[in-house]
Amino acid sequence: MPESSQKQTQHEEANREASEQEMNAEVIEEGQALKDDIDKLLDEIDELLEEDSEEFVENYIQRGGE
Repeated sequence: MPESSQKQTQHEEANREASEQEMNAEVIEEGQALKDDIDKLLDEIDELLEEDSEEFVENYIQRGGE
């Protein structure tokens, strides 16, 4: 393999690795944002259940829940 072709291949591989690392960082950031949103939603559900647990149980039973 000629030296210039080998350098081009190394350069392309380095660019591909940099691109993959950038994409992984974006996925990690999006995953953390989703986790934060889910945690907030679960906290809201917990607060509602603490405040209105009796009403929640009554409504659940009326809908046929056990």
